[in-house]
Amino acid sequence: MRERHLTGHRRRTREFETFVAGAGGRLLHAATLLTAEPADLNPRALRLLTAALAETYARWHRLRGEDPYDRTRQELAARFARTAWRHHRPTVPGVPRPPLGEGLLARLTPQERLILVLRLYEGVAEEQTAAMVGLPVDRVRAICTRAIAAMRSTPTTPPTTPPTPTARDGGTNGPAHGPAKRPANGRDGRERGTQERESRGGPAVR
Repeated sequence: MRERHLTGHRRRTREFETFVAGAGGRLLHAATLLTAEPADLNPRALRLLTAALAETYARWHRLRGEDPYDRTRQELAARFARTAWRHHRPTVPGVPRPPLGEGLLARLTPQERLILVLRLYEGVAEEQTAAMVGLPVDRVRAICTRAIAAMRSTPTTPPTTPPTPTARDGGTNGPAHGPAKRPANGRDGRERGTQERESRGGPAVR
């Protein structure tokens, strides 16, 4: 009996590890989109996914044909909703929402991020998404539309155009005061230098 239990435990562990190796990357990306963290610095997403995977592993022997990916995704969404809803502050219409992080969806509220990730990134149907988040279908549709509009209206930094050089700046039209003037007669300076050297007794240089 003990050996049978150990054999089942080892088989479950191998199956779970195979599942994580194949689906862990996509699930982590979904969690990172939810938490609005950078992809290379996402401790909250890692904690969220670890907790969801632990729940999936605990229920592994009771899945009975249920897709473990769907099970983990549901747990991920439920855990995110429980934590994010608690700290969510509603936005005021007409007031820009400052980004809360540096991730791709940082501009959106937690509720908008959850619905957008489920609907667009994961491809979950509206009815199933509504059941997962506990909202009517029309409400889910409206939130998804609003989230897409918010992402499309995200301002971008315009490219910096260098100023056109002017004559005052020394640009293509030349310096403001023009080139330095040379003496009208270059021989005058040379003759003065020759006379000075001759007066001091030195040889004249022609």
